[in-house]
Amino acid sequence: MRVLALDIGEVRCGIAVSDASGRLASPVCVLPTQEVLQQAKTFRRVLEDYEPELLVCGRPKTMAGEDGPQASKLMAEARSIAEATGLPLEFEDERLSSKEAKRILREQGLSEKQMRGKVDSVAASLFLQTWLESHEERAGR
Repeated sequence: MRVLALDIGEVRCGIAVSDASGRLASPVCVLPTQEVLQQAKTFRRVLEDYEPELLVCGRPKTMAGEDGPQASKLMAEARSIAEATGLPLEFEDERLSSKEAKRILREQGLSEKQMRGKVDSVAASLFLQTWLESHEERAGR
């Protein structure tokens, strides 16, 4: 099952996708959040290219595990995207995913400027990988 992940931010939306077997997550791209929310051609092309069966969106939580201040707004946006695409929606804790994405990109030798267009999609791939692994465990594979 192919899964599409969205790391919805105020300005940018990171997009990641799983392989067809639903075991490995990879970053895809970063689009302006408004293009994703408005189902712009760029986002529709991603949907057409990958044909996902499920949408997983990051759920911002505090370090205490409670929904963060942006959670209700982002969850409403995610529900709107899911409804517009006709995809079932699940959420995954995105705590520290951007921090970890920056660490990974820094290890690859990227500068802050070079990272700017990549952090959000790498973060989406990190929380998607976590979701895939927990889903695989629940399925008993």
